[in-house]
Amino acid sequence: MPREFSRIDRIGDQMQRELALLIQREVKDPRLGMVTVNAVKVSRDLGYADIYVSLLTTEELTAESPEVVDSISVLNRAAGFLRGQVGRAMKLRVIPQLRFHFDALQGYSRRMDNLIREAVGDKSAVERNDASQGGNEGDNESNPESNA
Repeated sequence: MPREFSRIDRIGDQMQRELALLIQREVKDPRLGMVTVNAVKVSRDLGYADIYVSLLTTEELTAESPEVVDSISVLNRAAGFLRGQVGRAMKLRVIPQLRFHFDALQGYSRRMDNLIREAVGDKSAVERNDASQGGNEGDNESNPESNA
């Protein structure tokens, strides 16, 4: 029976959970907003881990937005501290260098969703004929013999 996930994938998943907790609880920089760790890609030799984060805001952000640039620079400065904490929590012999990147996939998916809604409109994908469905249910309720 083959393994479903490789060791690298399992390490990446565990790092994602640990980093999310550490960023939320330990990094106390006011420039850092509400950060979500979306994915962690670990190299095969455990030399580097690319961490993809997004910021929770109401406005549309790009990688060049000032909030994003500040947050990524804060995280990259705290990478050494976070690396040490992750190493203690996961008990790995080799801890990868952490590199933080902005994940623009959330904004891209929001734009695509808006384009689809504009093209299709607000109508549902499947047209329902409520008159034929409602008529059968009403007949069963009005006829007491059909329920027995």
